[in-house]
Amino acid sequence: MLSFQLLPPFGRLRTVNAAPSRTPAAEPSSKPSSAARKVCSVVSLGAALFLIPALGFAAPPHNQAGIQGLTCATASYTGAGTDTCTVILNVTVNNGSGSAVNLTSSNAAVQVPASVTVPYGANSTTFAASISAVSAAQMATLQAKGWKSSSSFNLQLNQAAPTAALSAISCSSGSLTGAASDACSVSLTAAAPSGGFAVALASNNTALTVPASLTIPAGAVSASFGATASAVSTTQTATVTASASGVTKATSIQLNAGTAGWSMGSASVAFGNVNLNTTSTQSVLIKSTGTAALTISSGSVAGTGFSISGLSFPTTLNPGQSATLNIGFDPTTTGTKTGTVTLVSNASSGGTATIALSGTGQSTAYAVDLTWGAPASSTDPVAGYNVYRSANGGGYQLLNASVNAPTSYSDSTVQSGTSYQYYVESVDAQGKQSTPSNTWSVTVP
Repeated sequence: MLSFQLLPPFGRLRTVNAAPSRTPAAEPSSKPSSAARKVCSVVSLGAALFLIPALGFAAPPHNQAGIQGLTCATASYTGAGTDTCTVILNVTVNNGSGSAVNLTSSNAAVQVPASVTVPYGANSTTFAASISAVSAAQMATLQAKGWKSSSSFNLQLNQAAPTAALSAISCSSGSLTGAASDACSVSLTAAAPSGGFAVALASNNTALTVPASLTIPAGAVSASFGATASAVSTTQTATVTASASGVTKATSIQLNAGTAGWSMGSASVAFGNVNLNTTSTQSVLIKSTGTAALTISSGSVAGTGFSISGLSFPTTLNPGQSATLNIGFDPTTTGTKTGTVTLVSNASSGGTATIALSGTGQSTAYAVDLTWGAPASSTDPVAGYNVYRSANGGGYQLLNASVNAPTSYSDSTVQSGTSYQYYVESVDAQGKQSTPSNTWSVTVP
């Protein structure tokens, strides 16, 4: 029988006799775990064996360290992009192969790696979270799992403001006739950003002009512009395009051939009685009534004493415009006169227009009425007066055939356009005349 020397705790020795053929005593039914089981060392000294108990327990592997925290650079993210996140361990990794950490995301809009490894000598590492744009605000929870521990981080996902893009171009009228204009507009898919949204405009037809560009103001979704058409001789189509940021939209406008037309304020002008060598003027309004520009190529007048003014030829009037033709009558002889004004234009109907003229020249009977005062201090009674006249600075002539008794005289022999000078002399009963009075002048119209 062999003899063993056991070294119990506290240094006391005890002899144990163990027969090899005997069955060992049964161990307790509740065994401690392998991690908590006490480990003993056996030392052989000759025939004696010494069992030396070890104090303490085995530590967990370093590549299975616990998770202390999980954080990301941005807690609230708008639109699509990448967020940088960091996982932190509670110890520094001493294992050469590093410590693996499993990662998950609760939201498909945020994608993370399946796992990351914290390298030797470190207690943290970073990873990228790829974020997709969302149509409504929502939350994504990221989780890191390690050795019997985990940590999570909530990432707020916000809907990004929609990006403005060109969506349409339109004009209020799809058809224009002659010279006309149309109101057009461009629109966006979303409000224009700060600083506005620039749009380039173009027309493929020179008969229709548009601005080279326009800017939709910040916050607005549309802006207007004008398209101006000139008259065309044949029906044709113009295409207006709007371009911005690689997007082009177009709309078409039909240009119809216009027709010129006109109207006269009067087809005849009657002047009535007009004094000789005196001009009387009347006006006739001419208006362009068609859908194309009216061109009056020539104008002429026939008839003695008639004339026209106010228009130079050729004259062009756009649709809706008007002009005034002045017609004058200046008779030089008495009697009724007639005449005609003839105008030639490109009007599709009635391209030549005539205006009938009439007027009567008459002579004017003018009279110069003279009055004066009788001599107040004469001792010789006054029997009457003689009246003298000079025409245009010529010599004086006696007007009255006999002595004019009253202190007034009417000269009805004057002519239009002539200047006259007058003076008076008093006459006594013996026919003696006084010295001349002061001179008085007048011009007959």
